[in-house]
Amino acid sequence: MRLGSGTFAACCVVIEVLGVALFLRGFFPAPVRSSSRTEHQAEPPAPEPSAGASSNWTKLPPPLFRKVVIMLIDGLRDDFVFGSKGVKYMPYTTYLVEKGASHSFVAEAKLPTVTMPRIKALMTGSLPGFIDVVRNLNSPALLEDNVITQAKAAGKRMIFYGDETWVKLFPKHFVEYDGTTSFFVSDYTEVDDNVTRHLDKVLQRGDWDVLILHYLGLDHIGHVSGPSSPLIGHKLREMDSILMKIHTSLLSEERETLVPNLLVLCGDHGMSETGGHGASSVEELNTALMLISSAFERKPGDIRRPKHVQQTDLAATLAIGLGLPIPANSVGSLLFPTVEGRPVREQLRFLHLNAVQLSKLLQENAPSYKKEPGFEQFKMSERLHGNWIRLYLEENNSEVLFNLGAKVRRQYLDALRTLSLSLSRQVAQYDIYSMLVGTVMVLEVLALLLLSIPQALNNKAELEVPLWSPVFSLLFYLTFLVLSALHVIVCTSAESSCYFCGLSWLTAGGVMVLISALLCAVMSALAEMFAGGKFLSKTLAAKPQVCIRRSQGAKERSPHFRGADV
Repeated sequence: MRLGSGTFAACCVVIEVLGVALFLRGFFPAPVRSSSRTEHQAEPPAPEPSAGASSNWTKLPPPLFRKVVIMLIDGLRDDFVFGSKGVKYMPYTTYLVEKGASHSFVAEAKLPTVTMPRIKALMTGSLPGFIDVVRNLNSPALLEDNVITQAKAAGKRMIFYGDETWVKLFPKHFVEYDGTTSFFVSDYTEVDDNVTRHLDKVLQRGDWDVLILHYLGLDHIGHVSGPSSPLIGHKLREMDSILMKIHTSLLSEERETLVPNLLVLCGDHGMSETGGHGASSVEELNTALMLISSAFERKPGDIRRPKHVQQTDLAATLAIGLGLPIPANSVGSLLFPTVEGRPVREQLRFLHLNAVQLSKLLQENAPSYKKEPGFEQFKMSERLHGNWIRLYLEENNSEVLFNLGAKVRRQYLDALRTLSLSLSRQVAQYDIYSMLVGTVMVLEVLALLLLSIPQALNNKAELEVPLWSPVFSLLFYLTFLVLSALHVIVCTSAESSCYFCGLSWLTAGGVMVLISALLCAVMSALAEMFAGGKFLSKTLAAKPQVCIRRSQGAKERSPHFRGADV
């Protein structure tokens, strides 16, 4: 069997592409996704566990807040609010942190720390991938389930002012909007004034439910001058005055409606010591997150230090606060301090809804989900919750009921924490086995190509492929058996999902045959090169030995180019 050098090179390129694709599939794992909910069709909420008793709580709980204002400051590091800069330049915010009706958090962002993926994480609760770094330059519409889409479906009227990325991600979602561009990083004044100029009028209006403000000036100062620039202090003071204006307006409105509102202060990412972002330094990952509402009662002397949470936790918290379904792909857990003032039954209902959503997501993305500690904790929590509901409906406000409720709450919080960690780990960890298989394929083909230069790349060269070779047949079968055994061991003992293990056994076996044949080809080429002093033979992907021959005239003039026949 003879093949031209062009055919040989084409086969090598095809195998190389397959190997690179398999490696990249392992290096960039697919994000966890739910197939149970689409953008236009939502599942009914999970009913309250009843343990045999009849429970009529089968609907979503009502909203906790009448209005929600999200004030997102681009590049807002946690120490800009909770550190010395916050004390010096943001006195009103510092007062709210230390004594006001608020809950403060240090929200950890994940890579990549650029704006568009972080907005997606805040609104979907999922973990975007590195491909979103490219999409950050021209953001497409977000089709993934998210809080904004759920709010629109529920009839919420939303207004947005600020970074135009939101308008691109959520087209036709806002009843009113004014987008600003982030292209001119030297502008840190007008870009924020274009947001603030709308505030006085919109805060006096009552025709909206959600107001989103995205300020870019702080991030622009960081890019130009760094976080130690005197301009940072001036910008933080400006942001503090804006937050005070919004908060006082919401409080004034609450005195008339007697229904609490929610003000969210957050950052999308932090800022490195040089003023940039996109990498994984602590300064770039840790952002400030504050939830401010009169519903968060605070006793004198109650010290609330900022807790470390995940940025993805905000999506579930906003959904609960607005009375919406939690986004299907969210890996975050409810920020429990926001509901700890509610009755116990409502607390457990919120925690149960979040746990059901996370457990479903785990079931759809982890083949061995039943072995996951978080899933076992969830099932235990659900059983205890059912027992609590039975006692609650039967009677009484006894101490037994109170203690059982506290136990169920702890169980749910532990389950949420473990489930969230398991799902986040699936997105963050590398698929080592798939990467290794792809690397072996790429290296074997590269070795063949290097050994074939310059003979195989000559357009007059021909490759003869003998079909039988006892030595290399033995090596081929031994290699195939070893690789097959390793494949079975890895795939049966893998604790997490692996793409290559998820392929059919026939497909995986074909890859093992290909790798074994490529190894034999490399060994055959090396043997010929060292035995004859010159490299005269090559192999094709699935064949044991390849011999390079010139055209018949060339062979007659140069007999030493003849390959050894088998």
